[in-house]
Amino acid sequence: MSEFQRISPDVAADLLERGANVVDIRDQQSYRTGHITQAVRLDNDNLAQFVSSTDHQTPLVVCCYHGNSSQPAAAYLSDAGFAEVYSLDGGFELWRQQYPERVDESQR
Repeated sequence: MSEFQRISPDVAADLLERGANVVDIRDQQSYRTGHITQAVRLDNDNLAQFVSSTDHQTPLVVCCYHGNSSQPAAAYLSDAGFAEVYSLDGGFELWRQQYPERVDESQR
């Protein structure tokens, strides 16, 4: 059974301060334009490797554009065995508004 929680950017920021992982499921171009500092871009090409190599006990925040697509992704990752999974309400767009200093805009 997939269990995750929807959280605000403020709660996500607190979790990240305490060592949570963050994944960004947006397309590559959007990620390159800007993403949450320390976010790992996750797609079908690296999903299996991420699931097998990431500590399932570390909290995981899932980010998309506006907080909609991250919900099924969070459910999937919860089903994959991650113990504490969160979907970022408002997605990257709200994060960028509230935490512009915590956005990495370097082209990668």
